[in-house]
Parts: sequence; C-alpha cells; structure tokens
Amino acid sequence: ILAGIKTEPITIYAIGDQWWDLCAGPHVENTGELPPKAIALEAIAGAYWRGDERNAMLQRLYGTAWENPQQLKQYKKLKEEAKKRDHRVLGAKLDLFSIQEDAGQGLVFWHPKGSLIRRIVEDLWKQDHIANGYELLYTPHMANLELWKTSGHFDFYNDSMFDQMEIEDEQYQIRPMNCPFHCLAYKQGLKSYRELPLRWAELGTVYRYERSGTLHGLMRVRGFTQDDAHIFCLPEQLADEIRGVLDLVELVLSRYGFAEYEVMLSTRPEESVGTDEIWDKATNALVQALEMKKWSYTVDDGGGAFYGPKIDVKIRDAIGRLWQCSTVQCDFNLPERFDLEYVDRDNVRQRPIMVHRAIFGSIERFFGILIESYAGEFPLWLAPVQMRLLPVTDGVLEFCYDVKRQAAALGLRVEVDSSGQRLGKLVRNAETDRIPLAAVVGEKERETQTLAVRVRKQGETGSASIDAVLERMKIATQQYRDYIDITDAESRC
Repeated sequence: ILAGIKTEPITIYAIGDQWWDLCAGPHVENTGELPPKAIALEAIAGAYWRGDERNAMLQRLYGTAWENPQQLKQYKKLKEEAKKRDHRVLGAKLDLFSIQEDAGQGLVFWHPKGSLIRRIVEDLWKQDHIANGYELLYTPHMANLELWKTSGHFDFYNDSMFDQMEIEDEQYQIRPMNCPFHCLAYKQGLKSYRELPLRWAELGTVYRYERSGTLHGLMRVRGFTQDDAHIFCLPEQLADEIRGVLDLVELVLSRYGFAEYEVMLSTRPEESVGTDEIWDKATNALVQALEMKKWSYTVDDGGGAFYGPKIDVKIRDAIGRLWQCSTVQCDFNLPERFDLEYVDRDNVRQRPIMVHRAIFGSIERFFGILIESYAGEFPLWLAPVQMRLLPVTDGVLEFCYDVKRQAAALGLRVEVDSSGQRLGKLVRNAETDRIPLAAVVGEKERETQTLAVRVRKQGETGSASIDAVLERMKIATQQYRDYIDITDAESRC
C-alpha cells in the first residue's frame, strides 16, 4: 500500500483509539464536532480494492456530513433534482441514445433524435470555427505504433490505450488522441512565419480504455468524439490566440445557456520540459488573455502539465452544478518530439508554439450535460421535434401531413401523431415527450388553414395562419429563441 502512494507526506488520521484511516484527510478530531442531524448514510455498494477489478470486492458505505441540518436538506433537494435529470434515464425515455451491452460497455449508439441534436451541435460548431479562421481536418482512427512512441503517448499514456493490432507484421494502435495526426499534417512542407498562426480543428473520435467500474452513461465512455483543435503560432501571437479561443468558448457555450464559468490557471510543475523563458512567456500570455476577457480566475500553482501551462473552464448548469468543459493548453513538448519548425523573418528555423484546445471536451459528455441542464426539455431551436400535430380525426391527417411538408421545406422539424388515441392522451404524450410546441388539428383548422399552438407548460397561444406559425418558428430557430418570445411584428417582417 505504502509503495503505491506517490504523494508526500503519507498521512494517517485517527478518531479516538478505535478507528484509524490511511487517508489524505483532513478529518475532524472527534465525531462530536458533527451535528447528528446533519449526517446521512446514502448507499451501500461493492467496490474493488483500489479500483482494480482484479482485486477483491469490498463493501463501500456512502455517507455525507454537513455543518448544519439546513445544508443537508439543501444537499438532498439538489440530489433529488439531479436524479430527475439523470441523462441515462432521460436518454432512454426520450429515445436519444443507448449503450448496447451486446456491443460492449462504454460505446454509445446515437438514435435518430439524439443524432439530429448532435448534427445541429456539430454543424454550428463547424460554422463558428470557420467564421473564426479555423480550417477543418479529417484524420485516421488508427496509426502505426511508432507514431505513438514518437508522441510519447505509448510511454506515458499506455494504461489508457487499447491493445495494439498486428497488420502485415506491423503494430497499429487505435487512437486515444488526435494531436499527433495534426503534428504530422503540420510537417507536410516547411512553414514560413508568414503562414502562422495555423488554426486546425477536428471532430475526432478517439478510443480510451476505462475500467468497467468507472464507466458512467455519456460522462465516461470508451469511445468519444473530441471537439479538438490545435493552433500553431509564433510566441508573440500567443496572447491574442488564447484570447480568441476564450472568445470562441464564450460564444459557443452561451448559445446553450451557459453564462457562468469557474476558471483556473494551472502553472509550471516541478518536472517539466521547456526553458524558463518560454514557460514565463506562455504563462504571461494566458494571464494577459484572461485579463483582456476580464474573467476572474484562480491559480493552481504547479498544476500545469509537464509540457505547458493551461486554462480550464467549468460551466455552471441550470441547478448550479459545475462541469469541467473547456481547456486551453500550451505545449512545448510535441513540437520538439515531432521536430516541427517554421522559418522566421531572419531565415532561421524555429519551433512554433502549439496550443491544444477543446470547447465541449467531448460531444458525448457535453450532450449528457445538456440533457441534465435542460432536464430533457430542449429549447425550440435544438429540439429534435419542434412541433407535434395532434389530429382529432383521421379526416384531417392529410392536412397535417401537408403542414409537415411545408415545415420541412423551411428546415423545421414537425411530426404528426397518427396513433389515433383520444385527444387528452395525445396532449399528455406531447407533454411527456417534452415537445416544445403542439397543435390540436380539427375540421375548423383545416377549413381556415390555421393552427392553434400550445407551448409546453404554458398552454394555448391562440390561432394563427399556417404561414404565420411556421415563420415564427423559423425566426425563433434562426435566433436561438423560444417561440413565445417572437412578436407578431417580427414574424410579419
């Protein structure tokens, strides 16, 4: 046990003479300091010793302790709300995705509705990046093992990589990262300082070994798509490039309602690569970018990676929880390992600075966060089904399908409930399925060519012509707004 502890000093905490704990701590000096009504036992579960399934199974007791009963009550309320929003439950209920045990743990199957949302998210991501000077790449899902030895991943990241496969007497590795591929693309031809910065982005699917006991819905999986990008720039360009990344982070995340961030700057650890000068320049550039954004941040002194300082951004969701999301990281290691160069204005070869950055982190994990933050109630512009038509009789079905065709021509997502159930059931199903808009359609609507739209949880909005309803939906979708927020004047423009 002692040999497996890498941190110093090794600490043991005791309460009285009866209970000792080899723990990082801290502990209270005695249990009398804990208010009895602010303590709760939560669950009992099995756990492998040291998280390794090859070890013995132990019993783990989960509990929580707070300063006062009010804090415990608030914690329980938050936990109950989080349970209602569990993306694994809602994902199945709304038919968005699944994890198929027959295919293997930690592998995500995107169902049609989930795939549609993903496509919207990815299309907007691509548009935002192209508008901000990025070029998009597509790279292979595997490579010769020698590439991963060059990058250092085989030596330092091997425990999180799947086993190699042999192809024609050579070993190939399914990729756990995208970075080495972008380095190879950079090496295709010597670059001039005039070509920098280069901003290359990729929605690259990677595969990492995670123990089965650590897998959790979309939050921790074995195959996922990173919204990856790498910037190759000159040292004097770094601050502006980091500022540009932070601006893009804010643009993208705010669209989904995330406006509160917790930001951390992590600086040089004891063991690192690169000169003092380049570390100072890079760290100062990160600080300068944060100050230009006027973002408050905390400093994790020595918490950076061995190859460069970084900025981590956590987002706060609808019920106040923080989620690690965006990362911006300088890298002095890979340019050295891959011998990346550019020719400066004096015709001397130099190393570029490489910046790794992701905004969502991964598409899968961000989708899980979205489901939980929205509680499955996606806004109109993002909902897989924006409006459901509820025909009172089969006699108006053709009219409903005609409205659906008109909507599709405008890029709107409308479906018809042709189940033939009673009206009350149709309305309840639309509510349960979290459809933003619903419209009851009878003979009157067919004759007058109108729709009486119901907004979920808000009720009827009155009748309007089909053209007016669809125009209002189109404007709301284009502007990432709710249907009810679009005025009649706007829809007539």
